[in-house]
Amino acid sequence: MGVLSQLSKAQLPADPGRSMIPLIGDTFNIQSPNGNHVCLVTSPARMSLSNAKNGSWISLFQLEVARALAAQLVIAVRFMHSQGFVHGDLHRGNVLLQLSWKFDRLSTEELYEQYGEPVLEPVNRVDGQQIPLGVPQHGISPIWLGDASENITLPEARILLSDFGKTFSPTQEDQFESHTPLLIRPPEARFEPSNPLSFPSDIWTLACTIFDVIAQKSLFEGSFTNDTDMTCQQIDTLGRLPDEWWGKWEAREEKLIEDGETRSRYPSLEDRFEKSVQQARTRKGMPGIQSSEQEALLSMLRRMLSFRPEDRPSAKQILESELMVKWALPEYAKIKECSGIGAT
Repeated sequence: MGVLSQLSKAQLPADPGRSMIPLIGDTFNIQSPNGNHVCLVTSPARMSLSNAKNGSWISLFQLEVARALAAQLVIAVRFMHSQGFVHGDLHRGNVLLQLSWKFDRLSTEELYEQYGEPVLEPVNRVDGQQIPLGVPQHGISPIWLGDASENITLPEARILLSDFGKTFSPTQEDQFESHTPLLIRPPEARFEPSNPLSFPSDIWTLACTIFDVIAQKSLFEGSFTNDTDMTCQQIDTLGRLPDEWWGKWEAREEKLIEDGETRSRYPSLEDRFEKSVQQARTRKGMPGIQSSEQEALLSMLRRMLSFRPEDRPSAKQILESELMVKWALPEYAKIKECSGIGAT
């Protein structure tokens, strides 16, 4: 609550990143057998980027939408970092699409007509006994406000960051454990466990999330992967580990064919891009990315995915990259023109 409260009250009205943090409309407490629970009231969102891709047969956003989403992700992270906070759990499941301003103007009758009336689900005990006092007799199924990723239009592609449960301030506390999913966990969490995480850890996960938004599949894959497999994927995709990390990787002799190449032979960053972005879009009749934009994108991602955290650019520097200036930010500017959002 404290982090979200500070971010939502930040006195930076001209910063568009401020509009990508949920506002706290109210708070209240619920006393239960498990203790006192502080509840936050925020504006509803439409769906997460994961919901959009999972609800699609092709798992792709239109190119202009993907560009605008990438720009907003960087803007939102830059805003958080400017306020002294690391998000700590950045992935597409924690990036939400905002609802249209028209949603708040719907009457109850119009809401039910457009989305259907609430569906009540009875609450039952497993043992068949009577529900105790204080427990609702019914639950309400969540309403689905989303759509498949390819159907999201540019004006609809406005994001909100969510889930600040792992957010921390590096200047106020030392955080050594990364809580991001293993597939996008920054490598310093494994190879430099005695060094506290900081803003560059968000940059690594931001790069993975941007690739995930632009591509059909994630940059790194695996349902039942482990730390060793992740290191193999990272080496094949990005290149050799820093010298000081080789000695810390116990499986290197077993997994390496030669210096810088593993027995697993995962695809390189360029090969992953060709298969999951260019070929995937061509197969679905969607335009691919031109060579100049591709070079700018891969260059930006490689810098963000530097193994050493100190070699990664800041969010502010990413916004100044060629990819952002020439392609991503102009698409976001079109959204701002429609919605009246302030300048960057």
